Amino acid sequence: MFKEWRHRRAVQRVKPGDGRPLKGFRWWQMLTRALFHLRLMGDGGRQAVYTVDVRHQKQSSNGHVKAHLYLDGRHHAESRVPAVFPVPGGTVEVRTSNFGLKRCHYVTAEGAEFQLVPDTASAEGRRARLDRAHPALSRSIGSLSVMVLVIGLVLLILQLVEQVTRDPEGLAQYVGSFTSPADLPGWGNAVLGLVTVAASTERALRLRYSRLLDGGAG
Repeated sequence: MFKEWRHRRAVQRVKPGDGRPLKGFRWWQMLTRALFHLRLMGDGGRQAVYTVDVRHQKQSSNGHVKAHLYLDGRHHAESRVPAVFPVPGGTVEVRTSNFGLKRCHYVTAEGAEFQLVPDTASAEGRRARLDRAHPALSRSIGSLSVMVLVIGLVLLILQLVEQVTRDPEGLAQYVGSFTSPADLPGWGNAVLGLVTVAASTERALRLRYSRLLDGGAG
């Protein structure tokens, strides 16, 4: 029930586009822009190309990121994320995280889901090309990203437990004090923060997201 209500609200947020042309992807937009494509058969058997364009910078006065939908290279609709765009046969759903996209899928009226195809010039497209050309290397990078996030989460939990049990007048009098076995210096915590952000960004390039792992990194 709540999911259906949220879906309807997202559809109601969609605003019509102004017809402006789609701008090409530039190399300096690698980590600030996502561009995905979807080919669908429209009325009369004509193939139409839908493109989702997301600039990760805040684009509205109230601080929301916007998703833009283009039809055959012309601005067709826009909405703040999470966005749900009606298209022939279903909807295109777009959701973002702190590190990029976590969802950009075509959902049919029957409930089938298909991820849109990333533009070949985008960071997501280059990551997908690496996956096709070197699947073993791609899996290793993906596994390393998960490992980094798990280690970061464990260290964070240990530090939090140490903090909450430090006061002898507080929780420590009931459960005892706890000293984390991993006491990182300031520069160590900074490095850990950087590598966890890098790991979550790598996962976002593949539209992978875990509230526990990637949410904690944000």
